[in-house]
Amino acid sequence: MRAGAGIRISVLADFRQPETRADAGALWENYLISERMKHLDAAKRWVHTYFWRTKEQQEIDLIEEEDGNLTAWEFKFSIRKTVKKPSAFASAYPDARFTVITPENVDFFLLPQPGR
Repeated sequence: MRAGAGIRISVLADFRQPETRADAGALWENYLISERMKHLDAAKRWVHTYFWRTKEQQEIDLIEEEDGNLTAWEFKFSIRKTVKKPSAFASAYPDARFTVITPENVDFFLLPQPGR
């Protein structure tokens, strides 16, 4: 966890390692979204961002729409969890890309990629 979660951690005075915290997933999601916004701004990429959830609580953590293409991002702090694209989202947006971001592939999400 990096600076994005610092205020919450300080206010709660909970300085345990992320792996031992009940809110590690929420901290991870907050960090990734805030850093992604910074990355997109620095790269001068004009991307519409959304959050998606159904009444049945199926959700996508972040959706980006760029040039008519949708990319759905799901964030998981634990790399042991298996994640599938929510069926309602897959039905509504069959052409959308779906990628899970974990600590193992976070560089792909936050660092500039060739050709982008």
